[in-house]
Amino acid sequence: MMLLWSTLWIRINSMDTIQVVLDRKLLQATDRAARRTNQNRPALIREALREHLRALEVRELERRDRERYAKRPQTAGEAPLWAAEATWPAE
Repeated sequence: MMLLWSTLWIRINSMDTIQVVLDRKLLQATDRAARRTNQNRPALIREALREHLRALEVRELERRDRERYAKRPQTAGEAPLWAAEATWPAE
């Protein structure tokens, strides 16, 4: 029980309170989504923000990959080397 309380206490104390202004329609949609997912509003917003930040990170990694491939495009001889790796294994 003490470990659970300690974990909860650390989590609560590691959060900051912020104020966010939302238009009425977005707030209503947020509340509907929170009810549908059985979450409170702050939990839904935290989850949505985490998901958005992950998506931004993926976009940035993809942008870097495109940039690097553009600097050194694949040559005709490289494609066959990877063809075997890209095929599905036999069943």
